[in-house]
Amino acid sequence: MNITFLGTSSGVPTLTRNVSSLALKLSQSAEVWLFDCGEGTQHQIMKSNIKSSQIKKIFITHMHGDHIYGLPGLLATLGLSGNSKGIEIYGPSGLKSFVVSSLSTSFCKLSFPLSFIDVENFASNKKTLFENNDIKVNCVELKHRIPAYGYRVSEKDKQGIFNIKKAENEKIPPGPIYAELKAGKIVKLEDGRSFNGSEFCGPPKKGKSFVYCTDTVFSESAVYLSKNADLLVHESTFSKEDEKMAHEKLHSTTIMAARTALLSNTKKLIITHLSPRYTQKSAITPSDLLKEAQEIFPETSLAKDFLTVEIN
Repeated sequence: MNITFLGTSSGVPTLTRNVSSLALKLSQSAEVWLFDCGEGTQHQIMKSNIKSSQIKKIFITHMHGDHIYGLPGLLATLGLSGNSKGIEIYGPSGLKSFVVSSLSTSFCKLSFPLSFIDVENFASNKKTLFENNDIKVNCVELKHRIPAYGYRVSEKDKQGIFNIKKAENEKIPPGPIYAELKAGKIVKLEDGRSFNGSEFCGPPKKGKSFVYCTDTVFSESAVYLSKNADLLVHESTFSKEDEKMAHEKLHSTTIMAARTALLSNTKKLIITHLSPRYTQKSAITPSDLLKEAQEIFPETSLAKDFLTVEIN
């Protein structure tokens, strides 16, 4: 899996940072999953290495405009291009009404089906939001001014490498039997011998995990969601100097994001959703924000638009 940041500013766009959006490219397929879709996201996609036709799922954290205003426009463009076969949209219960009313009042008819999945029940009951043979998605409610949700995408462990040489030495005939052994099944041959497939496979390859948490003040649920994750992308709207403002607006400081990573035993942290008050010409710069977080959690990086990161 890898991620591409399409927008890393909070509230409003700047000349160098668009508002919130992130694309996750799956290693098991050609699918792209979008997380948040602030205004201008489709323009950011066009400037990136992401193909909009590959977007199959969109996960929205909450209903603030800097996270959703780009969604109707992106869907309309996909409809005009005719490249999409259908998209699943996950988010708060008000999301469907917003999208449907935006499209209908602008007389936009999509050429592909949309399906909406409300996440509240999944979050409150700690139920898996989505799952297939390769991957699963979970979510939790964060702590913001309105209902907001964090998402975790976890690859399932992969079967270890199949030892063909060992199978040949045991004179096991190739074909469908090898597939069963690769799957770890117990196979019985016509000559009466039986073999356990797990004895022919190397150790399983652990799947990777990615967590996306924005917008939120420090939250124990974010720590729970991020437990032992390979990569945590967490909002850091404010510097530690502006902690009072962070609590008032229910956003995170750099210290809160770093503390979440530390307590959850996350391998790597990337801070994003930076307030536009912090520029290279300000008293506190984005580089200063990075240093603040690294004092608590050294494995921290700073997000910027179009940054692509492999999750490993």
